[in-house]
Amino acid sequence: MTQFKIPVDLIISKLAEEAERVQSRAKKASEVLLSDLDAKLAQTPCDIVYREDRVTLKHYRPKNGVRYETPLLVVYALINRETMLDLQPGRSVVERFLEAGIDLYMIDWGYPTRKDRFLDFDDHINGYMDNIVEIIRARTGANQINLMGICMGGTFSVIYAALHPQKIKNLVTTVTPTAFDTKKGLLHVWMKHLDVDRVVDTFGNLSADIMNFGFLLLNPARLMIDKYVGFMENMDDKTFVENFLRMEKWIFDSPDLPGEVFRQFIRDCYQENKLINNQLEVGGQRVDLKKISMPLLNIYGKFDHLVPPEACEQLTRHVGSTDTEDLCLDTGHIGIYVSSKYQREFAPKIAAWLKDRDLPAKKKQPAAGNKQTRTVKKKPRQSSGALT
Repeated sequence: MTQFKIPVDLIISKLAEEAERVQSRAKKASEVLLSDLDAKLAQTPCDIVYREDRVTLKHYRPKNGVRYETPLLVVYALINRETMLDLQPGRSVVERFLEAGIDLYMIDWGYPTRKDRFLDFDDHINGYMDNIVEIIRARTGANQINLMGICMGGTFSVIYAALHPQKIKNLVTTVTPTAFDTKKGLLHVWMKHLDVDRVVDTFGNLSADIMNFGFLLLNPARLMIDKYVGFMENMDDKTFVENFLRMEKWIFDSPDLPGEVFRQFIRDCYQENKLINNQLEVGGQRVDLKKISMPLLNIYGKFDHLVPPEACEQLTRHVGSTDTEDLCLDTGHIGIYVSSKYQREFAPKIAAWLKDRDLPAKKKQPAAGNKQTRTVKKKPRQSSGALT
C-alpha cells in the first residue's frame, strides 16, 4: 500500500511567505494610516448667495461658462448632507454638471435646532424652497427654473412642482419615493408600524444618531461587517483609505430631522400613501400630481434598499406631463451618485436630457442688486435675505 507523505517543507515555506507578506502589508498599512490623509469633501468652489435661518443656497462657479438658458436647482434630502454630490475631485456630480455648462444652485438645509422641531412640509416647501426659487429667478431673470430632487428632497420637489408648476420648466427626480404602499424594503415595513406621534411628542427632532443606527440595521451584514472587513483588507492602499474615510465622514455627518417634517412624512406618506393618490395637503392646498405638466425625468436604482423601484416607478403614470421618462440603473441608493461607473452615466444623462429641453426661456427683469427677501407664507420667520 502506497503511503503519502505530508510535504512539511512546502507547508512551512508557504507559511513563511504568507507571514512575510502579512508583515509587509501591516507595515505599509501603518505608514498609510499615520500619514496625512485627504478626506476633504465638497471642494468645488461655490458662493453662498442666500441665507435664511439655518438654510443656505449655494451657487457654483461655472468652469467654462454657462451654456444653458435655464438654471438648475438641486434639492437634497433633509437626511445626510448634499456634500455627497461633490464627494471629491473626479468623483463629483457637481463637477460634471459644471463641465456641461449648467448654471447650478443647491440647497444646504443646515443643522436643525430644537426650535426647528415645529417646521413642517409647508415651511420647507412653500417657505424655504419657494423663497429660494424666487431668489434664483431674480438673480437670473428667468421666469422658470429646472428643479432636481434627491430622495426626500425629490419628494419635496414633486410637491413643489405640483403646487407651483408655473415656476418649473423641467423636473428631475432621483431615488425619489412617491408611492409608499410597497412592502419591498425593510424601511417601508418598519415605518408602517411606527408610532410617529409618540416619537415626535417625546423627542421633538429625530436624532441623526438614531436614524443612522436604523439605516445600519436595514442591512447589518453589509453595512457593519463587510464594509469594515474590506477596509482591513485594503489598509495599505492610501487611495482606498482616503475614499473610505470620505464616505464615512459623509455618512456620519448627519443633521437631525425636524420633528414635524418627520411626523408628516411618516404619517401622510409611509402610512397613508397620500401623495401618489392626490390626497396630500400642504399649506392648506391639495397636492394634485396632474398639475405636474412639465417634462419629467425619473431616475432610480434597481438595487436600492432604502427607496426600492416600486416606490419610484409609479410617478410618471400619475403626473399630467406627456413628456416623461423612467430610467432604472443597476445600482443602489448611493452608488447612483458616487460609483465610478455611474459617474459616467448619471450626470451626463441629466445634462443631455435638460439640454434637449433647454429652449430659450422668457426673461423677467432681474431685481436691482440681485437682492431680495420674502416672508414665509405660513409661519413668518426672520430672513437674512440674498447675499452678494
